[in-house]
Amino acid sequence: MKIAVPAEVDPGEPRVGATPDTVKRLAGLGAEVVVETGAGLKSGILDSDYTAAGATIAAHAAEALSGADVVLKVRRPAEDELSLYKSGALVLAIMDPYGNDAALEAMARAGVSSFAMELMPRITRAQVMDVLSSQANLAGYRAVLDASYEFSRALPQMMTAAGTVPAARVFIMGAGVAGLQAIATARRLGAIVTATDVRPAAKEQVASLGAKFIAVEDEEFKQAETATGYAKPMSAEYQAKQAALVADHLKKQDIVITTALIPGRQAPRLLTAEMVASMRPGSVIVDLAVERGGNVEGSLAGEVVEVNGVKIVGHLNVPGRLAASASPLYAKNLFNFFETMVDKDSKSLAVKWDDELVKATLLTRNGAVVHPNFAPKTEGAAQ
Repeated sequence: MKIAVPAEVDPGEPRVGATPDTVKRLAGLGAEVVVETGAGLKSGILDSDYTAAGATIAAHAAEALSGADVVLKVRRPAEDELSLYKSGALVLAIMDPYGNDAALEAMARAGVSSFAMELMPRITRAQVMDVLSSQANLAGYRAVLDASYEFSRALPQMMTAAGTVPAARVFIMGAGVAGLQAIATARRLGAIVTATDVRPAAKEQVASLGAKFIAVEDEEFKQAETATGYAKPMSAEYQAKQAALVADHLKKQDIVITTALIPGRQAPRLLTAEMVASMRPGSVIVDLAVERGGNVEGSLAGEVVEVNGVKIVGHLNVPGRLAASASPLYAKNLFNFFETMVDKDSKSLAVKWDDELVKATLLTRNGAVVHPNFAPKTEGAAQ
């Protein structure tokens, strides 16, 4: 079986779908691995590193993809790339399927079996394949560094002969994987950290990292988590009470990092323009949800804007800002999933189409969009 690792065509994507370590592991499964020249350069990986691990270097994407049974990518293939893919090829990537029906139809027409890594179920067996967690962890860390770069003061308390520099106050909104790492990072840098989340389980996690938990803890709050560990959308009444609590808290904060996302929906609005205006000049907000519409009113994707002296940071692809760390984690997630599709004895592809991980992530197969959440509704089907 031939596995292709093409360079990402999006100029804003520095990550890569395989590393020398995973190339060795793929070769151990009996695969021939072909990497497009320069594919790993932005992640600090040279072509010679790949060849030393057993890969072949292709001069261009067409050569790498020609006859490939499997394609390992970071982002969903663009429509003009798909003409290079063999019909029936397995494609593993972050597919961003929500609201991108035309792109899914293009993959279906190309005849590829596409797997959305971000739809991996959050179960024990799949933890080593969870790209959302591996990449969000780095995003939370980087968000604190980006905030400190834009902040004009030191984060830790500093006592000197000339006087004392007070510790910065950092508020993390959303205590998922990214938020928890942001808490830990800000604490390590010496800041006074508070955090909020609508999931009751987050309170103990926040406290375990040495931060103070801020939330309206009423009956709705106690029921605000799905069976899969995601936050439920909250009622307008709860949102109003929480907003009032947060608005008062924000006035005392130096740095705010927002991380709230709900799968398949626009990012919830956490900070209004009035809340931003209430913060002191020199404060910094990092909106990690800016690519999904943003948690912060006034944030702009790919930009750092200043509103009345408050900076709002909206960097895109934050995990990619740490590509040399993000790529090895992502590549290992891909390998761990792909390994389940290989017969170890015959060293050949043997996808178990009824496996729960395959069914949860498979978007297109045999010329059709097959995932129940994205497949076209049949005429007369219930709405």
